[in-house]
Amino acid sequence: MNLTGSRTINADINTVWAGLLDPEVLKACVPGCTEMSGSADDGFEATVVQKVGPVKATFKGAVTISDRVEHESLTISGEGKGGPAGFAKGGADVRLETEGDATVLHYDVEAKVGGKIAQLGSRIIDGFAKKMADQFFTNFQEAVEPPGEDDGAENDTEETKKKGWFSKLRGA
Repeated sequence: MNLTGSRTINADINTVWAGLLDPEVLKACVPGCTEMSGSADDGFEATVVQKVGPVKATFKGAVTISDRVEHESLTISGEGKGGPAGFAKGGADVRLETEGDATVLHYDVEAKVGGKIAQLGSRIIDGFAKKMADQFFTNFQEAVEPPGEDDGAENDTEETKKKGWFSKLRGA
């Protein structure tokens, strides 16, 4: 399954780049991620719990970041085993470009599954993979964008408090 898209993120390229390399940001953005440890240089170990159709599995695996061109592009690759449910592996080629004060994040995602999950059929798998990718990039955008100007303290909801938390940590 292949998926291509882009997101315009209202944050500078340095903030977006730092977010792509930060294990806490990645953990918060990967749907179902319960654990993430390691570093961008050495790779990450992750645990993700997901339900695909009737099959629920805990995937334990490794995530690596390669082909890094500082503030321009990188490749995120991951592979996880979910016991009897099967395996999942895939990656995303990510490219960044500056557009005014914002950053455009382009991505090409490829995903493969095997085992019991693969028996669900390509339509279910493709739909699930698209949903996961969309959710990851939506979560990532919300994590690195600063809160909107109309997010006054009296209007803080749980969602606006969470939005832009990574930018606040970096002092952006």
